[in-house]
Amino acid sequence: MNIEHIRQPFIKKFPGDFSNNPMQRNTPKVLFSTIQPAGFDNPKLIAFNETLSEEIGLGKFEEKDLDFLVGNNLPDNIQTYATAYAGHQFGNWAGQLGDGRAIIAGEITNNSGKRTEIQWKGAGATPYSRHADGRAVLRSSVREYLMSEAMYHLGVPTTRALSLAFTGEEVVRDIMYNGNPQLEKGAVVIRTAESFLRFGHFELMSAQQEYKNLQDLLDFTIENYFPEITSSDTQKYKDFFENICTRTADLMVEWFRVGFVHGVMNTDNMSILGLTIDYGPYSMMDEYDLNFTPNTTDLPGRRYAFGKQGQISQWNLWQLANALHPLIKDEKFLEKTLNSFGTYFWEAHDKMLCRKFGFDELRKEDEEFFTNWQGLMQELELDHTLFFNQLEKLSIDADLKEHFSSVSYSFLNEEKLGKLKSFIKGYEFRLSSNTISREESLQMMAKTNPKFILRNYLLYECIEEINNGQTEILNKLTQALENPYEEVFPEFSIKRPSGYDDTAGCSTLSCSS
Repeated sequence: MNIEHIRQPFIKKFPGDFSNNPMQRNTPKVLFSTIQPAGFDNPKLIAFNETLSEEIGLGKFEEKDLDFLVGNNLPDNIQTYATAYAGHQFGNWAGQLGDGRAIIAGEITNNSGKRTEIQWKGAGATPYSRHADGRAVLRSSVREYLMSEAMYHLGVPTTRALSLAFTGEEVVRDIMYNGNPQLEKGAVVIRTAESFLRFGHFELMSAQQEYKNLQDLLDFTIENYFPEITSSDTQKYKDFFENICTRTADLMVEWFRVGFVHGVMNTDNMSILGLTIDYGPYSMMDEYDLNFTPNTTDLPGRRYAFGKQGQISQWNLWQLANALHPLIKDEKFLEKTLNSFGTYFWEAHDKMLCRKFGFDELRKEDEEFFTNWQGLMQELELDHTLFFNQLEKLSIDADLKEHFSSVSYSFLNEEKLGKLKSFIKGYEFRLSSNTISREESLQMMAKTNPKFILRNYLLYECIEEINNGQTEILNKLTQALENPYEEVFPEFSIKRPSGYDDTAGCSTLSCSS
């Protein structure tokens, strides 16, 4: 691997704390602190993403590279650091936060000039670890490694995963926060992105009234990651804010398309580039439920429930607007931009649903159709992904009870079956008015509706197997997630088995997951 090409332009640009002191503390007036990874004596590689490594310019993995994958014995060209940011957590201002489990190696540029930031997650404590140890356990590392790659292949903007390795040590965690801590195997995942900058980075500088640093950070972000912005002075900051509003709305629509629930949409978990970031207590949707949250910490309020993700992203953008106001200084512009977010989001959302159903275009009457569909999905407890798969296979003379029973989490009695028949009749009527052929409609559906999603129970089985020293499920899941619009392994394209309904890690998880 070409780790000698990794550089740290961020720490050359901004003020930082270069003490390498891991003591957890506030670090005012700086954007980062240098810190060394903890170092691990007996690391063992679990998985390596060679395709990604080649793509970003790191090249092929060799046995000697294992040290780098866990942060051991780093060469002199790599000065590692953690960044400081702030955030609103569950709607409340949390003040300074920062990279508590992430340590940044720097960035690499490939032959095409594309820049990629590289960071370890779980490699040790930083000044921002907030009374924690900075380690990660196997289960959370497997979940991040596999899910970020699954989202990438689904076509959803996301961070990506380069490697997954055992650290050789054990870590104490209380998975459900119920007073039952246990030893678990430690692991480190390397994740990559064009940038890991978050809303919270800008919030921190603004809250500390470090307006020069705020402006420098914004200029750095626009110059390096928003080449489409060519305006100057205050206008470029306005263009930036409009851009991130659009990117964020588009991301939320993609989450709704594939049935992804993030679980902890704090402003410090919102990417400034519109990427899915920080895979913690997430879940892919099994039975459709707008009120579903996979995060036990989010109960009972369900602030981050599936159906609220668009609303919450707009709330988070309001907080970003407040942070950028000292530079933009135009309340009417910010209010207008934020108020138009909902209009843009819902139009994009409904156009996405049109593609899922195979409709030629969005029509006024489709809004009522989609509302009726949501009600049907919830009442019949239909599987979000499998429902659309069955819809693609639906023939005119199909037995609806037989056809849809396999994708329902409840018994389809006569009343429910009657509602399903009524809905399908309305669906066929809407399809009959399409200006595209049925073949074109099905092609659109096939490109929009995945055949495979990485369900929590599959992750649970994979983690259990790796814990026992085996990787068969890991290898199969990797192959399946790389081809999500094909049915590579039919045994994965089924609804969640009932035996996993109440298993921790399969239906709901904690923030420690």
